[in-house]
Amino acid sequence: MALTREQMAQRVARELKDGYYVNLGIGIPTLVANYVPEGMDVMLQSENGLLGMGAFPTEDEVDADMINAGKQTVTARSGAAIFSSAESFAMIRGGHVDLTVLGAFEVDVQGNIASWMIPGKLVKGMGGAMDLVAGADNIIVTMTHASKDGESKLLKHCSLPLTGCRCIRKVLTDLAYLEIENGTFILRERAPGVSIEEIVAKTAGPLIVPDDVIEMTF
Repeated sequence: MALTREQMAQRVARELKDGYYVNLGIGIPTLVANYVPEGMDVMLQSENGLLGMGAFPTEDEVDADMINAGKQTVTARSGAAIFSSAESFAMIRGGHVDLTVLGAFEVDVQGNIASWMIPGKLVKGMGGAMDLVAGADNIIVTMTHASKDGESKLLKHCSLPLTGCRCIRKVLTDLAYLEIENGTFILRERAPGVSIEEIVAKTAGPLIVPDDVIEMTF
């Protein structure tokens, strides 16, 4: 069975490490804030100028002025700081973010990512994604493995306008966790109940399947 959005966020949260500064992109990545392991000290950064995001607020905690880059209301943890977006992007461009989690439309075997535009559709712009992929070495892309029409999003070559080139090494989809090395996807983990055959069938780019593929547990 494919992972839910919440399970995808849980799996990404396992990549967090104590002391990390982490940027969470719009969409599924924002849910990671709800699954930071207990006792772990992680500072979540939002490019609109908040360092130290907490979990999403309950109805009683909502503050309309406290929002993330996706305009969702958020909370601030103890020790949080609020500053200008110029200072926030200086942090990103200076390489001071330890982990970036982004959504995407497509990723290919060269590590290219397309995440901001589908020709013919109205888009708000690239936002901070271009800066994030240029300023971070450790990036996880999280997205569905295939489109609603069943078309693979893991390609030999991206077909959409690129956000960044040769910058992605890890991809978590609703079916699998994969790494990108030497021009190929490598299957490392599969979602519970999802067969390797289904993952192979829905991966358009070259894919290596090792003998020791792990089934995720939740």
